Amino acid sequence: MQKVVFQDLGRIRYQEAWDLQEARLQEVVGRKLHNRSQRKADKPEIPQSHYLLFCEHPPVYTLGKSGSLEHLLLSEADLKAQGFEFFKINRGGDITYHGPGQIVGYPIFDLDEFFTDIHKYVRYLEEAVILTLASYGITGMREEGYTGVWLEATAQKPKRKICAIGVHLKRWVTMHGFAFNVNTNLSHFEHIIPCGIADDDKAVTSMEAELGYTVDIEEVKTKLRTTFAQLFEYEYADARAMKQPTTKTH
Repeated sequence: MQKVVFQDLGRIRYQEAWDLQEARLQEVVGRKLHNRSQRKADKPEIPQSHYLLFCEHPPVYTLGKSGSLEHLLLSEADLKAQGFEFFKINRGGDITYHGPGQIVGYPIFDLDEFFTDIHKYVRYLEEAVILTLASYGITGMREEGYTGVWLEATAQKPKRKICAIGVHLKRWVTMHGFAFNVNTNLSHFEHIIPCGIADDDKAVTSMEAELGYTVDIEEVKTKLRTTFAQLFEYEYADARAMKQPTTKTH
């Protein structure tokens, strides 16, 4: 059974988390390449290790490599004046928002040790969120033609996206991941065309908006990380959440 190191990074600026992802990815790729050479030489291999990082970011917009800058509705001056950061990044997908009250998850998994199927991997990310939502009485679903997790339309509300997903792979090692709206400020999505989806029959939501109360985000994290381990059939290398003691906003 594979071992995954879980780290709760708390609130951390986007660039700092991106740098950490890159470092972890290089570490995992390095072990993979080492083991490959050891195998060829018929020498002992070292166990692979993977990472699951959870965090929250100060308000930031990120644009995936297949996205359009036209989907950002604020000028550079407006971004700065309102305290938003902006990054063009190397994940798939279009533009999205990260901010307080949102669980951002970055799995750094060597899929050679699980399964080499990117579509299955994205479905597993969605399923982890769907199962977590179900424990709160919220029915999440997939929307044909789109990634992420959605809620069905009602008589009063359109279909609503509650979790966005965008990933990047290098040598079958994953990075980037998902953004799960728990107690997220939904007004910040008004400055973008979220995920490039401008359809009138689609919107963005959060657990707080659906349930009518502020949700215990630490409880959601616990449920989510447990569900991840069950779906991917791994064990945590350290059962404790190695949370940083200070909030990083600088």
